[in-house]
Amino acid sequence: MSVETRYRKGNDEYATPAWLKDDLFSGWFDPCPLSGYGQKFDGLNIDWIADRIFVNPPYSNPLPWVKKAIEAAKNGKTVVLLLKHDTSTRWYSLLHEAGAHFLLIGGRLQFTDSPAPFPSVLVVLSCLARKEVGCVPASLDHKEFGGIERN
Repeated sequence: MSVETRYRKGNDEYATPAWLKDDLFSGWFDPCPLSGYGQKFDGLNIDWIADRIFVNPPYSNPLPWVKKAIEAAKNGKTVVLLLKHDTSTRWYSLLHEAGAHFLLIGGRLQFTDSPAPFPSVLVVLSCLARKEVGCVPASLDHKEFGGIERN
C-alpha cells in the first residue's frame, strides 16, 4: 500500500525519520510517540515538563498539539514540531502569530518505505515568554546543531 493510499484512508501515523529523531532530537521529550511503541499516554493531557520538546503530531489534526506547543513555549520551553507544510490552515496562522521559525525541508521527507505525499516543515517555538528580539535559545546552540553561533 502506498503512503498516499494510507494517508487518504486516515492513517496519519508516520514514524519520525531516524536522522531527525535519533540525530537532531535525541534526548528530547516526545509527547506524541508513535502508537505501537509501548508508550500509552495522551501527550495532550500531561504536563510538558522537559525544557526541550520534539513533536511529530498526527497530520490529520495538529491544531491541539500546536496550541499546547505555543503554551509550552510561552512558559520557557523550546518546542520543535514536524508538520505538513500547509500555509492555508488555522494552526499555521497561530504558529506564525506566535513568532515561530519555519525551517522548510527540501523535497519530500522520506518515511519508512516511501516519501511523504506532502512537503514538510520543522517549526521552532522558543523565547516567547521573554519576548527577546533575535533570541537564539540555548537548545539551539552550536554544540548541539553543528554551527549555529549564539550572540
